[in-house]
Amino acid sequence: MVNFRIIWKILGSLLFIEAFFMTWCLGVALWAGEDDVLAFLLSLLLTACCGFVFLSLGRKAENSLSRRDAYVVVTAAWVVFSLFGMFPFLIHGSITSLTDAFFETMSGFTTTGASIIDDVERLPHGILFWRSLMQWIGGLGIVFFTIAILPSLVGGSVRVFAAEATGPIRAKMHPRLTTNAKWIWSIYLLLTLACALSFWLAGMDWFSATNYSMTTTATGGFSIHNESLAFFQSASIDYVSILFQFLSGINFTLLYMVLVKMRFSALLKNSEFKLYIFVVVAATLWVASLLFTRMDYDLERAFRNALFQVVSFMTTTGMFNDEVGQWPHVTWFILGMLMYLGACAGSTSGGFKCVRSVMMLKVLRNNFRQILHPSAVLPVKVNGQSIAQSKLVSLLAFFTLTILMMLFTAALMIISGVDNTNAVVIALSSVSNVGPSLSNHVGPVISWSLLPDYVKWLLCLLMLMGRLEIMTVLVLFTRSFWKEN
Repeated sequence: MVNFRIIWKILGSLLFIEAFFMTWCLGVALWAGEDDVLAFLLSLLLTACCGFVFLSLGRKAENSLSRRDAYVVVTAAWVVFSLFGMFPFLIHGSITSLTDAFFETMSGFTTTGASIIDDVERLPHGILFWRSLMQWIGGLGIVFFTIAILPSLVGGSVRVFAAEATGPIRAKMHPRLTTNAKWIWSIYLLLTLACALSFWLAGMDWFSATNYSMTTTATGGFSIHNESLAFFQSASIDYVSILFQFLSGINFTLLYMVLVKMRFSALLKNSEFKLYIFVVVAATLWVASLLFTRMDYDLERAFRNALFQVVSFMTTTGMFNDEVGQWPHVTWFILGMLMYLGACAGSTSGGFKCVRSVMMLKVLRNNFRQILHPSAVLPVKVNGQSIAQSKLVSLLAFFTLTILMMLFTAALMIISGVDNTNAVVIALSSVSNVGPSLSNHVGPVISWSLLPDYVKWLLCLLMLMGRLEIMTVLVLFTRSFWKEN
């Protein structure tokens, strides 16, 4: 059976971590001298008190997690973080609806970037900082962060990492899981600091640079301006954003090999990275040519805006530097495919992941070869590693589930009155953790607040399942999961 004592203990510790992050926002609120000080003070006290309650429920728990415990604790951690993370919005009054507050918070922690707030520029600095910080925390994973700073809490359990990590292949840079976590978080922090400094040098003030660096490296997309990065109308800021969105879409283990081990050849030998580069280049040239020929953009603007949106959608960041809803409709199709594909596994991006696409392409190639050579044994290899048959079955199941979930959600939205195009794109962007859609009805300028409440709750579930790659959440709803043996 599920060991609830250890689950309460872990959730209690996580709530203290969340309260600690809220103190950062309290500091920003005090610095700005705005009316959100009391909201953060009450929120962190309430969160810490509940953390004490959970810890008392989990006292004397052994730091040993079964596979079943790992799946429960990962899903519960994301839900609990979102429940307590919405308190600053509700107490301050920035968001008055419970549904909207939970939606905003779930969208933040899952780095989806969909917002129900119509005018983010009216928000105080502390609330804006909390929105950005939520995405930064969720970028690499809430429980993964815990493994890095409190390894004894989960006993270094690889099961927890497997339940929260993205992608079908688990690459390791060090035998110890806790050492892996610390290195990956160090690279993540280094990227964030470098991004903030670059934004500041490009012309942003320090507060804007800090917020945009967190949401860029987390590939989340929350903005402190209604027009997203289009607010700045700066080519240098656009190129900085493109660079760090692209880097954040690379497998962090691969970045470790390049930045720490100085093994630059690892990039050129990696099949997933090569597909990532190819798709970015091909899609950028295609979209840029359409903007140049059909929208009368000059060559530099066409290239920059095309590259920005291609990288933004493929890394599932969802930031904008132009009004994409006014672009030719064929570009919607291209960007829609990119948001489903996603960047690399082991990065902060969402989506299907390039490594799964590599696996599918190799399976198709082998099927054609099998027609000519029926008796041949044709293993599927990625970066020299043979992929087990069970992983190929999981690949097909994952692909099928994402399509079915998207179609089911889109159908419900169409029934509720959302137009067909937006219904499909909203469902796709939620399960891929992208956020904005492509038309003027929802997106970075006009928010998702127009959607019915029941659709927002459904999208919350879809965002959570998309971030935890579906199986981690769905397995909790199976009858066999809760059986004793």
